[in-house]
Amino acid sequence: MSDLILPTFDDVAAATTRLQPYVNPTPVFTSRTLNEQLGAQVFLKCENFQRMGAFKFRGGMNALLQFTPQQKQRGVVAFSSGNHAQAIALAAKILGIPATIVMPLDAPAAKVKATQGYGAQVVTYDRYTEDREQIGRDLAEQNGLTLIPPYDHPHVIAGQGTAAQAFLAEVGELDALLTPLGGGGLLAGCALAMRHLCPHAEIFGVEPEVGNDGQQSLRSGKIIHIDTPKTIADGAQTQYLGRYTFPLIQQHVDDILTARDTQLIAEMQFLAERMKLVVEPTGCLGLAAVRANPQRFAGKRVGIIISGGNVDLGRYGEFLTRSMA
Repeated sequence: MSDLILPTFDDVAAATTRLQPYVNPTPVFTSRTLNEQLGAQVFLKCENFQRMGAFKFRGGMNALLQFTPQQKQRGVVAFSSGNHAQAIALAAKILGIPATIVMPLDAPAAKVKATQGYGAQVVTYDRYTEDREQIGRDLAEQNGLTLIPPYDHPHVIAGQGTAAQAFLAEVGELDALLTPLGGGGLLAGCALAMRHLCPHAEIFGVEPEVGNDGQQSLRSGKIIHIDTPKTIADGAQTQYLGRYTFPLIQQHVDDILTARDTQLIAEMQFLAERMKLVVEPTGCLGLAAVRANPQRFAGKRVGIIISGGNVDLGRYGEFLTRSMA
């Protein structure tokens, strides 16, 4: 890893300026009921109100804004289960860049439809038997495209970190910050911002219990690879952390927690019923972890990044009506 040049807070700050004309200023919501239930002062940074419905637009746009004229002319390729796909597709549309997106056959239909709606060409694959990274590399090599991965890229990481910088600018200092964890772009970027702007805060990533490669990696000191986890949190169905994201998480993150699918469904129901928020399963990871560990966050100012709200309406209806008894 010594050959890698890791992004720094300066890159996050530069991304904040670069992205200002393009990103939505997403709201921070609070709930008295939630605070009473959890015994903490909880702030929800609602990136489900970001353009294309998720924080991923920050990283994707930051990366494409730094393309050379030649890269813009030839085009971009990306692989994603959905939100990075939409982010790159929308950013490419705004900047007039041809986009090809590699998406799994079982990606949520709403995410595929949105990606195509932004004008991108979608290439599908089987996430359980095929290697999306190899498919992306092959397309890049064959067609002269620039590959922008969903998390393991300095410009993507810096862009995602702008969510935490904006969060702190609105609510002030926090005692803890929790973000969903898939490949680590959001967590790594936000950790850079937090360590610079709010150095005493604890930083947590949260991933599906059945896909805890990040937790294993942090505790073992090396990147652990797992099979594709079967979870409703499709945005966190990654198999391993990245070469860039892992060392940043090692340096700056205090711990990685997990949540079960049943807990995610319960939080989707709470957010819909009590706060009128449409949140996809992955976006509920942070809140589920705080509710599962009340003693760890009691009496603290807790920031939670709600990562996105892109969920098929059919599945969403099933989640909301599912009995949790």
